[in-house]
Amino acid sequence: MLTDDGKHLYVSWDEYHLLIERLALKVAHSGWPFDQILCLARGGMRPGDVLSRVFDKPLAIMSTSSYRAEAGTIQGRLDLAKYITMPKGELAGRVLLVDDLADTGHTLRAVVERLRGMPAIAELRAAVIWVKGVSTYTPDYYVELLPTSPWIHQPFEEYDVLRPDGLARKFQI
Repeated sequence: MLTDDGKHLYVSWDEYHLLIERLALKVAHSGWPFDQILCLARGGMRPGDVLSRVFDKPLAIMSTSSYRAEAGTIQGRLDLAKYITMPKGELAGRVLLVDDLADTGHTLRAVVERLRGMPAIAELRAAVIWVKGVSTYTPDYYVELLPTSPWIHQPFEEYDVLRPDGLARKFQI
């Protein structure tokens, strides 16, 4: 649900899962035969996992981090993991890069540039749920374009502040 001022988008678990499924359909309808999925942790892990299951393709993970200040609301220095985690082999062939959103576009652009420098990757496409209007990078596949570039409140963010003592209170343990 987008607030009246267009500055905040609140997404429920049900909406979130439907958006991931719509993303899977966009990729499927493109007819592009990819070999592997690389998701960006942490935001791309849930969409990457679902797409990996739906398409029955291996899932690789690359950790990235840029949101640190002000409880994760201000973008800081971009850190890209040196290594990509995958069950076997190397990232190669046609690779679908998956994240949750193209915010400023800096992370996706940096990862795409790094991956395009890997000779084993024959073709690379990117897929996200949301693209903000301020993004400098437009992925090949996306579900929603958000011209007002709202702050997206995703359903799993409750765990950013929930600690074990809070869980114990929740379950009265």
